[in-house]
Amino acid sequence: MYYVYMLICRDGTLYTGITVDLERRVAEHNGSKLGAKYTGARRPVRLAYAEKFENRSAAAKEEARVKGLSRKEKLKLINLKGKK
Repeated sequence: MYYVYMLICRDGTLYTGITVDLERRVAEHNGSKLGAKYTGARRPVRLAYAEKFENRSAAAKEEARVKGLSRKEKLKLINLKGKK
C-alpha cells in the first residue's frame, strides 16, 4: 500500500508527499536527516491528511494532482477527508 499525505509545518505551510510507511515517514520529517529539506527547517510538522492507494502509480498520480491544487483547495481537502 502507498499513502499520499499532507503535513502542516510549524510555519503553517503545507507539504505533500508519498510513502509506504506513514508513521515512519512523519517521524523522519520531524527528527531525521531522511526527512525532506523543506520540512527540516519547519519542524515540528503534523499529519493533516492521508489517503491509501493500492499501487505506486495511482498514488503518484494523486500526489501530482494534490501538489497542483491551490492552498485553499488543499485545506478544503484536509477538512473533507481529514487525517486517516
